[in-house]
Amino acid sequence: MPPVPSDVTQILARVRAGDEDARDELLPVVYEQLRGIARGQLSRERPGHTLQATALIHEAWLKLGNLDRAAPEDRTHFFGIAARTMRQILVDHARRKNAEKRGSDWERVTLDIALDQLQQRELDLVALDEALTQLAEQDARKTRVVELRFFGGLSMPEVAEVLGVSVRTAEGDWYLARAWLRKALAS
Repeated sequence: MPPVPSDVTQILARVRAGDEDARDELLPVVYEQLRGIARGQLSRERPGHTLQATALIHEAWLKLGNLDRAAPEDRTHFFGIAARTMRQILVDHARRKNAEKRGSDWERVTLDIALDQLQQRELDLVALDEALTQLAEQDARKTRVVELRFFGGLSMPEVAEVLGVSVRTAEGDWYLARAWLRKALAS
């Protein structure tokens, strides 16, 4: 059964208030949804990717270490932070693999549905991260929409809630960000 949003929000409030037991209570409550996010992100990777969903969750959980510092306000904010953390882990993993190859071609990953392409294309996760970084310089909110929607698996209403905008605005940002990324990744 998925976590009840108010339960997660209440536990996060206790974490922010300094309750040391609350952090230990949080992982079992959110673990299955984190697993879903991790599986979603790894499903876009190339076959034979060496990082497994459980390892991705655990590494993300370690990086989330000081939740009281990140101060997620509620369930959707927490999962947005978790999704961004998982994205960073996957990009770092791809960079390490590329560095190990020492001069050979970039490691390829599959990215299809989120960029709304009719055919699957092989894309470089590092190139996607660089494109998102460039997009962030122009429009940080559109980048956050991509992170929350694509990497976090949040619904459009959840994305809108995290960003404090209307669903229509979030959908417009999603549409424009996908178009911008298609163009940036095509070059």
